[in-house]
Amino acid sequence: MQTRRTIAARVTLVLALAALLVAPATVTGAPSPETPLDPALCAPDQNTFSLTIDNPYFPLPVDQQWVYTGKEQGESVGLQITVLNQTETLRFRGGRSVATRVVEEVEWADENADGVMDEGENLIEVSRNYFAQTQDGTVCYFGEAVDIYEDGVIVSHEGAWRADARGNAPGIFMPAEPQPGMTFQQELAPGVAEDQATILKFGTVKTPTGTFANAMTVRDFNPLDGSRGTKVYAPGVGLVVDGPLVLVSF
Repeated sequence: MQTRRTIAARVTLVLALAALLVAPATVTGAPSPETPLDPALCAPDQNTFSLTIDNPYFPLPVDQQWVYTGKEQGESVGLQITVLNQTETLRFRGGRSVATRVVEEVEWADENADGVMDEGENLIEVSRNYFAQTQDGTVCYFGEAVDIYEDGVIVSHEGAWRADARGNAPGIFMPAEPQPGMTFQQELAPGVAEDQATILKFGTVKTPTGTFANAMTVRDFNPLDGSRGTKVYAPGVGLVVDGPLVLVSF
């Protein structure tokens, strides 16, 4: 998910905020060498999939909702993520079908920074993302439908993709047993969505919702535009920092 698109101009703000929020990592010594994960961990013909997504660093129980606020380029932004009681079935060549859980993201111009989309505040983007978990606990990302808004009107579907389209494949969104140095392809839609992630470290993070131990810092990279960002995930909670946005309720 890098469901929120980033641009290069945000990189400095993203990294600065992450440095302020995340306490020194519990991992010591030299940085871990990068370990690329095999995309086959999410291959439809090599795994069984479940709608029960309980990976500690990315749990998706139905009806769970997270709200984030922060500033992007000086403007207050809100983000609401909701696990819907809905599924999307993807159909792959060879007759293999995979049912996925639908997760909705709503991003808006949160002018009063209250984490609520009030009347008169403009939508920025709405996306519906598709996830399933394998037998070993890996969370796989099967794509997203995207609506991008300007002045209340949908102007683009940029970044939308499905893993069952020709040339695409599911991405690894969260490893079953994440370790520093792991790097993996989260999106596999050449020329459309190719986000990559690398696990940097584990440590303690403080947010308005509390202090989380053993939180995991992940660096995102989009090779299509060169943008980078930082996310932090806490065990039992999931995403707590998304670039300049910070968890304020869940």
